[in-house]
Formats: sequence, C-alpha cells, structure tokens
Amino acid sequence: MSRLLRNLDPQLPRSVHTLQLGGLVSAFGNGMLIPFLFIYLHNVRDVGLGVAGLVVATNALVAIVLGPLAGTLVDRFGGRTVLAWSLVVLTAGYGSFALVHEPWQGFLAAGATGLGNAFFWPAQSTLLAELSPPDRRHATFAMQRVMMNLGIGLGALAGGLIADAARPGTFFALFVLDAATFLVYLGVLLVAVPEPETPAGGRGSGAGSYRDVLRHRAFVAFVGLNTLFIFAGMSGFELLPVFAKNEVGVTENAIGVIFFVNTVVIVLTQLPIAKLSEGHRRMRMLALLGLLWAACWVAVSLVGRSLEGTTAAILLAAVLGAFAIGECIHGTVQAPLVSDLAEPRLLGRYMALSALSWQVGFAAGPAVGGFLLSVSPFGTWLVWAALCLLGSVLSIALERAIPAAIRRTPAAQAA
Repeated sequence: MSRLLRNLDPQLPRSVHTLQLGGLVSAFGNGMLIPFLFIYLHNVRDVGLGVAGLVVATNALVAIVLGPLAGTLVDRFGGRTVLAWSLVVLTAGYGSFALVHEPWQGFLAAGATGLGNAFFWPAQSTLLAELSPPDRRHATFAMQRVMMNLGIGLGALAGGLIADAARPGTFFALFVLDAATFLVYLGVLLVAVPEPETPAGGRGSGAGSYRDVLRHRAFVAFVGLNTLFIFAGMSGFELLPVFAKNEVGVTENAIGVIFFVNTVVIVLTQLPIAKLSEGHRRMRMLALLGLLWAACWVAVSLVGRSLEGTTAAILLAAVLGAFAIGECIHGTVQAPLVSDLAEPRLLGRYMALSALSWQVGFAAGPAVGGFLLSVSPFGTWLVWAALCLLGSVLSIALERAIPAAIRRTPAAQAA
C-alpha cells in the first residue's frame, strides 16, 4: 500500500497544491449551482426550455467573444493578475442570478459570468502550467480535474439538499453561497500563490500574436476536436438534470447524488489513470474516451425510455460513474497536450484558444440541446452518442499531425 501511494504521488510544487485548493472551494460553489440552474430558470422562473438553454449558453457565448483578449492579457500581465480580476467579476456574476425574475435578467447575469469565465480559465491554466515542471504537467492537470470535480460533486450533493423548486428562496441561498466561494479563492490566490518566473522572451515583450498560434495546424485541429467532445460530451451535464426531473421523475435530492457518484469515481480514479497513461499514445486514449461516452449517452436514452423514479436514478448514477472514466482520460490528455504544443512566450494565447473550445462546446450544447429536448427528449442522447463516435474517428486521424516527441504522455523523471 505504501508503494502504491508513492506511485500515485503527483510530485507537484506546493504552490500548485495551494492554487488547486482555491479551485476546490470555487468548484464547490459552482457545484451547488450548475446542476440546478436549468431547473431554476424553467421550473421556478417559468422560462421555456429553449430560452433557458439560450440563457445558460450566454455564459459561454460571452466567454467566446472575449476569450482571445484574455489570452493577450495573460501573456502581457501574467496569469495570477488576470485570475484575480476574473474572480472579482465571477463573484458579482453568479451572485446576480439570485435577483433574476425575467429572462432578460437571466441573460444579463449569464453575460457577467461569461465575462469572468473568459478570463478565469486561460489565466488559471497558464498559471498552473508555469508553476509546474514540464514532465509533471499531466499530473498537475489531472489533479486539477480531481479538485474541480470533487468540489462540483460535493457542491451538487449540498445543492440537492438545499434546492427545492417549490421554495424559490432556497435557490437564492445557492447563488449567494456560490458567489462567496470565489472570494475565498481570491484570498488564497493573493496570500499564498506566488507569481511564476517570467517565460522565455519576457512578459509583455510584444513578440508574437494570434496569427502565430493559428498557423500551428496541429494545435488548431486539436482545438476543433476538443470542441466536439465538449459539445457532445461535457455539455450533456447541463441537460441531464432537467431531463431526469421532467422526463424520468428523478427528484432534486437524487440528482445531487447522481452527480456526487460521478465525482467519487473521478476522485478515486483520476490519479491512477494519469499514472497508467504514462508512455501511452494520447490520441488513442481520446478515441477510447469517445467510445465510452457514446455508450453512456445511449444508456441514458434507454434508461429514460424504460424506467423512472428511484430505479432510473440508480442506473443514471452508474452511467455517470462510467462517464467519469472518460473525464479522467480527457483530463490527462487535453490540457497537458496543449501546454506541450504551445510556445512558452504565447502560452496565454494557446490556453485562451483551448478554453475557447470549451466555451464553444458549452455554448452550443445547451442552446442546441434545449431545443432538441423539447422535440425529442430521448433522441437527443442518441445524437450526442453519434457525435462522440465521430470524435473517436477524428482522434485517430489527427495523431499523425502531433509531433512524435509529444504523442505519448511523459513519465516522471528521476529526482
């Protein structure tokens, strides 16, 4: 057991662990909110499913527009500074959802959170990459996935105990608590996380632009592939709660438990999967991810058609547990490969475009999925499954474009 624990030690600097702790707190706040935002808009504020999907998508749409600017600012001022300002904006943005009564107010609140998220993800990813040794970046981002999902899962469990569509005041509490977690993260960042060493070429030297990044064909193709996986995979998390409640008869408490099961699997398997991935081809691992996610979405459709209530909740929890294995593979491959592909002087811009792929996927997923659910609640998941299978095929095809030196996840170097 001692040897096993030593093998799973991610061997990361203290500054990285401290930053991850702040991320855990903010993820807990978002976990209380994210699974229930659709329910809040539709079941509490009587916003139609299609419009509710557009409100949720506005967050990502704003982040898409401002994401490139975020990358430039990160390269100019550093990830730590930009991350601090993003946390201030996110505090105001998520807190303002508590005041929403009409759709237009929801769009304003989502726009504010989109502004904060546009700067949050490129800044945090750049800061993590710069604080980590190159051969430990896959462990850094695996640990980030553990912390983020642990926070979201615990938050979803707590949110499921608090949220009640029959009592709107319970959602007010969720939004206020979520906003407070970003202030805690801000304090951790300012007090305990140092500014990393200036990258080669100097911070804000003015050298390089997005034209240099867009000429990197392998990176651009990888960003497109990640967009597909987020659209057809991750964005399903925002659709599943409203589907489970309205089509399958699953309660809010059970929805919180379902998301918590997903979190437990990630927490238990992310670091072992990161360790097992060392020496294996990254794109083949992504192809496996697509197959697994496709099977999960087919299972969601089958469960929804044939079962309801507690039995359906148990099986949906099992499905999201399997889905979590794919998330662990994604966490081991996606961000580390982006940082390995990037030029150090342009790391902020690379991370901004990487974040853009998430934002496009999360914008299009709820927007398209909300309308698909209103037309065919069970067929929606089959569409997502087909797109995940397409992602598997494209992953294999893209491997040739990845430089041979970084096709495999690196193993830890001897101390």
